[in-house]
Amino acid sequence: MGILAGKNIVVTGVLTEASLAFGVAQLAQREGATVLLTGAGRGLSITERTARKLDSPAQVVEFDVTVADHIVSAREAAKSHLGRVDGVLHSIGFAPASCLGDDFMAAQWSDVSVAMEISAYSLKTLAEASCHS
Repeated sequence: MGILAGKNIVVTGVLTEASLAFGVAQLAQREGATVLLTGAGRGLSITERTARKLDSPAQVVEFDVTVADHIVSAREAAKSHLGRVDGVLHSIGFAPASCLGDDFMAAQWSDVSVAMEISAYSLKTLAEASCHS
């Protein structure tokens, strides 16, 4: 029995086995937790494939933090699959190509705001979704 025995953990941001989120999900399982992963957009199918590489394949639900309806649907999916949520890992990050690389001054606010909403403000979104589950 590990320190997370009987706990239910939602992990966001798993794309590959090399991701920090994958390592956290794997460790949580090894410590006894039931893990639910989230994915969004084109990355959803990648998350589903990577979920099968965990010690115990994890359920994946769609959760795009920029889609208001997903807040409710992800909360309901977590409730359906887990019953209750004991912990959440925020590991979501995205930036348009113009925000990456050597010329950060070339990025327009419209691209920067997308990066900020998905990578930072989504913590608030995730916390609100988790508090009402």
